[in-house]
Amino acid sequence: MNTLLNKTLLFIIAAGLLGAGCTASRSSIAPAPELPDHYRNTAGVPSDTVGIASRTPADYFEDGTLLALIDTAVARNNDLQVAVKNIDIAQQLLKQARLAILPSLDIGVSGSVTRPSNNSLNGLSLNQFLGNKYIEDYTAAVSFAWELDIWGKIRSQKAAALASYLQTEEARKAVQTQLVANVAHAYYNLLMLREQLAIAQRSLALNDTTVKLVKLQYDVGEASLLALEQVEAQRLSAAALVPLYEQEINIQENALSVLLGKMPEAVHTQRTLSQIKISTTVSAGVPAALLSRRPDVRAAELSVRIADAQTRQARASMYPSLVITAQGGVNSFMSSNWFNIPASLFGAVAGGLTQPLLQGRRLRTAYEVARIEQDKAVIQFRQSVLAAAAEVADALIKIDKLNAQATINAEKVARLRNAVNNANSLYQNGVANYLEVIAAQNSMLQSELELANIRRQQLSGLTDLYRAVGGGWQ
Repeated sequence: MNTLLNKTLLFIIAAGLLGAGCTASRSSIAPAPELPDHYRNTAGVPSDTVGIASRTPADYFEDGTLLALIDTAVARNNDLQVAVKNIDIAQQLLKQARLAILPSLDIGVSGSVTRPSNNSLNGLSLNQFLGNKYIEDYTAAVSFAWELDIWGKIRSQKAAALASYLQTEEARKAVQTQLVANVAHAYYNLLMLREQLAIAQRSLALNDTTVKLVKLQYDVGEASLLALEQVEAQRLSAAALVPLYEQEINIQENALSVLLGKMPEAVHTQRTLSQIKISTTVSAGVPAALLSRRPDVRAAELSVRIADAQTRQARASMYPSLVITAQGGVNSFMSSNWFNIPASLFGAVAGGLTQPLLQGRRLRTAYEVARIEQDKAVIQFRQSVLAAAAEVADALIKIDKLNAQATINAEKVARLRNAVNNANSLYQNGVANYLEVIAAQNSMLQSELELANIRRQQLSGLTDLYRAVGGGWQ
């Protein structure tokens, strides 16, 4: 027994030394595309290396109601919960991969009775030597099998499992960053709709005043029926906006409730859109920070690692497999002597070296496909970096131009409000006609609605920038 074990171990050592010089080569991972020192249109603008991406949602969003909604969404959103469950699955697979290097160990107990033919050699031998017509066999044994990871196949499996686990974590972060952005978008949109509803209601009240004034003039013959009908039509146009915005508010509340993992319900807000502070100076950091901050970019980079590990695994599969097996236990052809120690003890050990030869090119094809998949992963990683940089640049230019639009439109609204006041005064004094009053009121209504929409776009732009630089998962 000892002599056989020593010979087997010597064989294993020799095979290991032979394999040491033929280890499967490791594919190199292509670097990320060269990134500039700053984003487009930000040259000369001082910024830190990380920017707003390092800030938590609580530090970035100052509205308490919005933060409470974000906290609820992170805790209850179903898409995020699915992402967490994917992490749990990947964690279990990683545990399995980490233990793949260990040998397998099985224990088994078996018993059998064989009744050979009386005319067979076994049957004649039984009758002659044992006086029985059947053979009993009872075995209780421990089996051991271990594949030596000479070529790194099992280590590659472990590396791929680890990268897959990390990738699911990055996927969760990506879902959370998008969720935070979606909640903020929905919240700002809700504030805009309520602001527009208030504008429509104020416009309706102003139109009511105009209608009453023109009706009084019509009653005394100072205004025509045409004038009265036109101001009534203008009032109805403003009135039609009220149920429209009420409908949109309810639909937006329902959508926000789904993000929060709740049944559709009313969403209470404490601040108006005009009360939300809009920052005009933000720092996006430097493009290189995207590689470590953007979850989707990190996930794409991990895809390259997974593909690299799978390529090495596919190559190692073409090399010989060295497996050690052993078995030991008790065996007897009589149940009464089954556990008679040491007479019933037995043991066996073996080592086998298997080299795949003719596999219908299956292994070679698997390796070539794995190499192509690795090239694809590298290309996709580079594309994710470019797309991320473009999203940041888009958000920065959007914020800059929306700030300019907001300044212009705010001045326009102020002037139109003065115009409405002047038109009403002039009309009452008989200097202006009703058409000028209607035109001024309609222009003010449209400009106020437009300004509310621009404010919402400014806040959404800041939210998009926060998500684009990788913020929101902290």
